[in-house]
Amino acid sequence: MAKKILVTGGLGFIGSHTVVALQNSGFDVVIIDNLSNTTIDVLNQITDITGIKPDFESIDLRNKGKVKSFFDQYEVEGIIHFAASKAVGESMHKPLDYYENNLSTLIYLLQEMRDRKLDHFIFSSSCTVYGQADKLPITERAPVKKAESVYGNTKQIGEEIIQDSCTAYGINAIALRYFNPIGAHESLKIGELPLGIPQNLIPFITQTAAGKREVLSVYGEDYNTPDGTAIRDYIHVVDLAKAHIAALKRLIEKQNKNTYEFYNVGTGTGSSVLEIIKAFERANGVKLNYKIVDRRAGDITAAYADTTMANKELKWKTKLSLESALKSAWEWKKKQE
Repeated sequence: MAKKILVTGGLGFIGSHTVVALQNSGFDVVIIDNLSNTTIDVLNQITDITGIKPDFESIDLRNKGKVKSFFDQYEVEGIIHFAASKAVGESMHKPLDYYENNLSTLIYLLQEMRDRKLDHFIFSSSCTVYGQADKLPITERAPVKKAESVYGNTKQIGEEIIQDSCTAYGINAIALRYFNPIGAHESLKIGELPLGIPQNLIPFITQTAAGKREVLSVYGEDYNTPDGTAIRDYIHVVDLAKAHIAALKRLIEKQNKNTYEFYNVGTGTGSSVLEIIKAFERANGVKLNYKIVDRRAGDITAAYADTTMANKELKWKTKLSLESALKSAWEWKKKQE
């Protein structure tokens, strides 16, 4: 049996785009997803894009026995771990759910890697590990601060668990600290499709533009930024997916300098919420109905990346523009209506 790359959460937004990128790079893929924030239709959409149907297992990774059974069945060359709950606001109201889902699943995967002498682990981390950084843009040398949200804390703790596992068991791992992924695949067959009320800005924008939401809530206008709204680094999800391929190849080809490495993955440019709204309106010729509301618990003022390390070590950099990401997000949304 050929070795495969396991992608957990592989039918989610970032996961599905990464599966496509993996297949286009010649990798065999097996997906684990419990369909808690996606649908099985995405599997067929991936197949339509690449012409290859990935293996798929519907497993809740919190079930340790099923995780073990999976590894009894499949021999994998590497793991890209996306599966996690990811809403900052929700995490503040459901902390125990977030700690259980985001940490127990990680531990069970790493235990199987230890017990079976497996290697090559890519972790879906987040710029939230930096909290509100003292200096912008944020470099990898920035201190990891006390997390502003439970979600952010699960990413911090997750990285610590991985680092300790690498030291103790000789596993090689890379954590990619994402900034804010947006957009959709150029085929418009996969994109961001949150179930229920969106927790991220762009799907809320597209749902408002489509008339599904009456008004777009902008959380806070009293931040210490030029226009008072929070600033983030928005990266096209297709560019982000390719960073995972670069990281995986680095481990497989033994190019990594340490058993545990971490990289910022963003564009290096910060945009405020109001700037994103205006850019979306310009790119797509639509007007958005929005209102300013109170700040949201757990949100920071500003975060955008210094990507020098990823550019140099992973030989990766973004190629797609903010405008193309916003256009693809809107075209994707219209196709869903």
